[in-house]
Amino acid sequence: MFRKNLKKDPELFQNVSEGLRRLYRTKLFPLEDTYRFHDFHSPALEDADFDNKPMVLLVGQYSTGKTTFIRHLMEQDFPGMRIGPEPTTDSFIAVMHGEQEGVIPGNALVVDPKKPFRKLNAFGNAFLNRFMCAQMPNPVLESISIIDTPGILSGEKQRISRGYDFAAVLEWFAERVDRIILLFDAHKLDISDEFSEVIRALKNHEDKMRVVLNKADQISTQQLMRVYGALMWSLGKIINTPEVVRVYIGSFWAQPLLVPDNRKLFEAEEQDLFVDIQSLPRNAALRKLNDLIKRARLAKVQAYIISSLKKEMPSVFGKDTKKKELIANLGEIYHKIEKEHQISPGDFPNLAKMQELLNGQDFTKFATLKPKLLEAVEDMLANDIARLMAMVRQEEAAMPSQTVKGGAFEGTMSGPFGHGYGEGASEGIDELEWVVGRDKPTYDEIFYTLSPINGKVSGAAAKKELLKSKLPNTVLGKIWKLADVDKDGYLDDEEFALANHLIKVKLEGHELPPTLPDHLVPPSKRGMVEA
Repeated sequence: MFRKNLKKDPELFQNVSEGLRRLYRTKLFPLEDTYRFHDFHSPALEDADFDNKPMVLLVGQYSTGKTTFIRHLMEQDFPGMRIGPEPTTDSFIAVMHGEQEGVIPGNALVVDPKKPFRKLNAFGNAFLNRFMCAQMPNPVLESISIIDTPGILSGEKQRISRGYDFAAVLEWFAERVDRIILLFDAHKLDISDEFSEVIRALKNHEDKMRVVLNKADQISTQQLMRVYGALMWSLGKIINTPEVVRVYIGSFWAQPLLVPDNRKLFEAEEQDLFVDIQSLPRNAALRKLNDLIKRARLAKVQAYIISSLKKEMPSVFGKDTKKKELIANLGEIYHKIEKEHQISPGDFPNLAKMQELLNGQDFTKFATLKPKLLEAVEDMLANDIARLMAMVRQEEAAMPSQTVKGGAFEGTMSGPFGHGYGEGASEGIDELEWVVGRDKPTYDEIFYTLSPINGKVSGAAAKKELLKSKLPNTVLGKIWKLADVDKDGYLDDEEFALANHLIKVKLEGHELPPTLPDHLVPPSKRGMVEA
């Protein structure tokens, strides 16, 4: 009966969030609950976890510009905001949208069912007194929420004085956010022990991680190259993955650049980061789906570990001795489960951490292996997730314009200060004269050496000349398509000049436009294109 009902569930899902919520409650939660997943790994998910807006978590050492970065994005101060060269932000601040501006303290925040923070209650008063929600009406916050964190300190005494497990809190947030931004100051790259510990705690979430090298306008180009290299080297040692983390270089605040030499680089990097953040609402459902799959894989492994330990326990005598022996030999148990159930080594939890947690558990109360619970999760991964994937694509297609708007994002959207305005194919966009006309006399000299017939050169004749650019045929083919405005297979003098202008655009490192912009259409062809 139970299995039959499960098969019918997918047909009734209204949307991806509701589907994920139902699958979690009916199929994954029973497995987690039975094998104590919540004691070992992560608290149970709540409805708010499936419905909340995408969240961005900012992490960094003190005075790297985390709070200033948020202010830069929103172009507005937020309640509880403090900025200074000393460690000013001593709290976790969830900056969220609200009709009225105000602050909700941590203890009130963790009892609000509409907010995704209820399970933070487990970290106790020492943390809750350092946790708040800053609510305010701001267009950026209509699409995302931002989590500001205390500056990471150096020195053991300062670390211990927090009174709560800082790395564990960050790990809790990392599981639930859509993007983790690590901020570094170009002036002080030393990575403290606590920061290293934090980065390692975020190890399973590299896909969400981005790095920002902030305050880069305060050093020269040569120093910046060295700082960038040193940062990549340091990160490589800590993150310990073959893939390179994406690093965005810039100065993320609304002040004049101190060393303006790298202005173009900073603009391009800021634009790339903004595009990444703006994509979060569109990809939120996919991220939640991905996180649920990761969670389900870990829950399966947890079930095999707990049931294996239960199976090895004696029924009467020598329980404590056996428990110690099993904890000591946990690596062998991992290996046995890996072979028996064909599970990847990367799916297993950290061995040392698992051994530490098992010390405080009563093995006799562990559950034996229940195939029905595992079958339900297997069915979810094999069938229901595939159906939800199709729904994700449908929802994305129905809402293509879902993006972060307002604040600093508006400044780069349009007008003369938009990214790339007046450069490359956009050069001459707001000029009355045809921009290609400036170099047309030079192009005309080449054109007439190709012996045009009736004012036009053939593709074969033009090809020889265009190949001198050494651009690949795929690029030259696109240039030909754009330049042959009247689509007659020949180029007249204006179209030939246009083709050479587009070659120049490409050789200068700019992208070609997908279609020919209005300002590049030759004057004699403008009526034809409009028609």
